[in-house]
Amino acid sequence: MTSADISTLLSPVSLGSVHLRNRVFVPGHTTNFGHANSPTGRLAAYHGERARGGVGLIVTEGIRVHPTSAGRHISLGSFDDASVPAYEAVVRAVQTHGTKLFAQLLHTGRQANGDATRTAAWSPGTTPWAAGTHIPHAMGPTDIATVVRAFGAAARRMRQAGFDGVEIHLGHGHLIEQFLSPFTNTRTDAYGGSPDGRLRFAREVLTEVFTQAPGLPTGIRVSADEFLPGGLTPPDMVGIVDLLRREFPLLYVHVSHAAYHGSYSLGTQMADMSFRHAQFRHHAALFKKEIPGLPVLAVCRLDSLPEAAELIAAGEADLVGLARPHIADPYLVRRAEEGRPHDVRSCLACNQGCVGRLEANLPIACVVNPEVGAEREWAALREAPPAPVRRVLVVGGGPAGMEAALAAHRAGHEVTLTEARPALGGRISVAATVPGRERLGLMVTDLARELAGRAVDVRLGERVTADDLLPGGRLDGFDDVVVATGARPGRRELPGGPPVFDVLEAIAALRDSHSPLRGTVLVRDDQGTWAAASVAEALAREGVRVHMVSPTASFASKITTYSKLALTSRMGELGIRSHLMRDVAAADGDTVVLRDTLCGHTEELTGVTAVVDVGLPVADDALYRELDARADAPRVHVVGDANAPRTALEAGYEGRLAGTFLTDAVTGAGLLAHTP
Repeated sequence: MTSADISTLLSPVSLGSVHLRNRVFVPGHTTNFGHANSPTGRLAAYHGERARGGVGLIVTEGIRVHPTSAGRHISLGSFDDASVPAYEAVVRAVQTHGTKLFAQLLHTGRQANGDATRTAAWSPGTTPWAAGTHIPHAMGPTDIATVVRAFGAAARRMRQAGFDGVEIHLGHGHLIEQFLSPFTNTRTDAYGGSPDGRLRFAREVLTEVFTQAPGLPTGIRVSADEFLPGGLTPPDMVGIVDLLRREFPLLYVHVSHAAYHGSYSLGTQMADMSFRHAQFRHHAALFKKEIPGLPVLAVCRLDSLPEAAELIAAGEADLVGLARPHIADPYLVRRAEEGRPHDVRSCLACNQGCVGRLEANLPIACVVNPEVGAEREWAALREAPPAPVRRVLVVGGGPAGMEAALAAHRAGHEVTLTEARPALGGRISVAATVPGRERLGLMVTDLARELAGRAVDVRLGERVTADDLLPGGRLDGFDDVVVATGARPGRRELPGGPPVFDVLEAIAALRDSHSPLRGTVLVRDDQGTWAAASVAEALAREGVRVHMVSPTASFASKITTYSKLALTSRMGELGIRSHLMRDVAAADGDTVVLRDTLCGHTEELTGVTAVVDVGLPVADDALYRELDARADAPRVHVVGDANAPRTALEAGYEGRLAGTFLTDAVTGAGLLAHTP
């Protein structure tokens, strides 16, 4: 990618009367930063930071137009005029920095989980979006008219709040797409039956929006392909958009894909690192080719500015959207403009802190950016007077240790980082060697680069003991020690049975051309994380017959549904067998006995050549415990897996807190929350 390509990407562009300083936008993505369905100061600061970072356009997350779409109180909505002042604050936070702001308006339809509000979801019919989910209410004419008016009223409020425009969400299997799609719309009245009938609801919504908010720049977001049998296809959607743009003065079409359905389709919507970069770019290119004159916005797995610029250079899109990369680094554009593209913290496309927390009804976070959602607090902290300088030793060079060292250095302390291995990265570097998980290595690369650019004394291949740090020891004189020594993998032997490998040994075997992991391998998964799933998938791709055994009732329970649906599709194609609510009871030769965790019934798997045990990891916290027990030791703090084995999300966050405040994570989080 040449600098000329980046220059085009960063050059001004106009969408009708809306003039943008560049062709980069932040697409709508849920943050869960709302309160009582209204935006908060936290949300304003979040978007304001990305506007400060130089992006040309920001589109808000979906603003629900009616309470039947609210789902939960932390989502955004605009149900009456009282919501306008809160949205005005978000507009000011963004426009102050020269970025334009559009409000995305939607009704989620049948997937609006009404548990929090005790309301029924509304839909064209009564089919749930996935097995075991709520049965929706089939909308009647009065319901339809109510939602149509709600879209118009919300658009009017957004204009009153000062937004530069609105985006009407016709995609992702939300309510309007549920009417458009023959997969979900089986009605026989005027709102179904024929393509024209299925289009009626969308037409009425757009008519009401342009009536109640005349002159307000209005674009639409669509799913080019539902990836559903009998669902909407790219030619279908091109035809629908072409009809609508002839009837309405649409500013642009924002081309996404997928439907909110419990299948592979939803797994593509926020494509994780298992998908190729820009795997769905052909959708935007199709609209650009077939509907000349209508600006096209492209999204999904556009991982960096140079990669996104490929679409502009190829004439496949007019604007490119990077949501998760802007979560990871809000200064993405500014760094490129200043000639510092290598200072960007890369998005891993891991779907862990962003999508994974949304599924748990928590505010978003980010593995590589611990400041997400606390932009105001961290900004105030950086403006505070520096703390007295202390000598800080960080033991362990994984994500927690590297974050701690960088944070302590930024806080003005004298920092030394030691790592017993010959390279930085810890277990995440090992995980990044598993096929399909390579982007994890970007976190290590970025953190190591930042360390190299700062006055942190990094010592590789140096193991530290408690005696080294006590008075008279070779490392005597440090005021604080941050222990980030990680965790050890768990492994349970099977005497008399097949050989057992822990997860690190299994990953090493993946790189061995004479790997002992061949034939039929049983993967014991007590965690439900990517550790077992990624190894199982990699083995299956090598021709291994894989059985996954888990004592839990849910497969890969700690992997977000958005990634799991694509994962299970791949595993199904590879023939991986799952045995849920099963545990390993015994083994004899190549036979492994499984026990049903509910009733105790046993069954046998024969021909097992090896077992990969992804058991519970054990904190490698001996150094912390020795120092904590000594009154003459320096002040000690423990972070990451050495504190308690979890994920890189918690490791990075705790490392940032420990290095900044030189205290434990709980106290550090409290200090951050109360920063003026």
